[in-house]
Amino acid sequence: MKSANSVLSSYGTTVFEVMSRLAIEHGSINLGQGFPDGNGPDDVRAVAHEALDSSPNQYPPMMGVPELRQAVTTHNKRFYDIDSNWQSETIVTSGATEALAAAMFGLIEPGDEVVLIEPLYDSYMPIIQRAGGIPRLVRVEPPHWTLPRKELAAAFSNKTKLLLLNNPQNPTGKVFDDEELAFIADLVCGFDAYAICDEVYEHLVFDGLKHNPLMNQPGMRERCVKIGSAGKTFSLTGWKVGYAIASPALMAPIAKAHQFLTFTTPPNLQKATAYGLGKDDSYFESLAGDLQAKRDLIKTGLERIGFTAMDCSGTYFLNADFSGLGFIGSDEDFCRMITLEAGVTAVPVSAFYSGPGIDTVARFCFCKEDDLLLEAIARLEKHFGT
Repeated sequence: MKSANSVLSSYGTTVFEVMSRLAIEHGSINLGQGFPDGNGPDDVRAVAHEALDSSPNQYPPMMGVPELRQAVTTHNKRFYDIDSNWQSETIVTSGATEALAAAMFGLIEPGDEVVLIEPLYDSYMPIIQRAGGIPRLVRVEPPHWTLPRKELAAAFSNKTKLLLLNNPQNPTGKVFDDEELAFIADLVCGFDAYAICDEVYEHLVFDGLKHNPLMNQPGMRERCVKIGSAGKTFSLTGWKVGYAIASPALMAPIAKAHQFLTFTTPPNLQKATAYGLGKDDSYFESLAGDLQAKRDLIKTGLERIGFTAMDCSGTYFLNADFSGLGFIGSDEDFCRMITLEAGVTAVPVSAFYSGPGIDTVARFCFCKEDDLLLEAIARLEKHFGT
């Protein structure tokens, strides 16, 4: 028989799925996969329910319902002072991953080079390679995830079509500061490239820091695609509602790719997301504050056991080095071991890198109920005898 697509068929089952299956099989507390325990805000879900019963449940407009596109425009002006035209510069997608795919399929020509900063969210490489792009990888490494400016500059060339930037970054929890963003923007402008900005964790930033979109850097308004996610902002990951803003010149090819991917997204979920984006400041402040407290809870517990916690300024993931515990083996071996023997599941950080080099760090997801986090810590303490 003829072979399937060589790019996508080369990828195995994701490590997240593998570890989640192990967690289910062994009754382990799953701190590997990134989804909250809660059910999202009551008022946002109520709007979705009302819209389901009172509004048409047929195809909404391909670009998204006007209510949500207008809300996205208002939201970006409110939080980041970014002006945009909802009719020509906004789009609604079936999750941020679809927005990423539409942007990359719409902008990348075969042979174009794409600069990425790893560790990477696992969908990036398959999408880029399926679009015909050639990845150029630069690493940030624990414990501080410092941006290697010399290496980043060397990754750019006249063949560079775009940079894909995840900020705040999964899995590191890194929040890029203003100096780093200015350096990145200078490279993008200097090489006449674009930037696709995965900013789904934009409201999950800690320690008094503020998220600053790359789009706000000089010269970047016309070069950036800014992507957000209702799943992360409202702890409703199953809804798969994403949204993006970009200049009309970039939005046009993105929309053409989108129409042949998912075409549209459930209208009641779009209307509920529009409502959610208009919630008052206290909601967004409590979202970050509650998660910061959970980060501190799990960090304290892991360090008491003997882990070394890495810097984490955003997202809902904490990385911890387990080399001080005396375990001999890879990070994947370690994550399997604690799943089977301690009843706690994490994800090996090496899975987010393209090659070897990081093999003593595990990623723990802390967007869980406090009681569950405390139980996970207690199980690990018991297992490691602390």
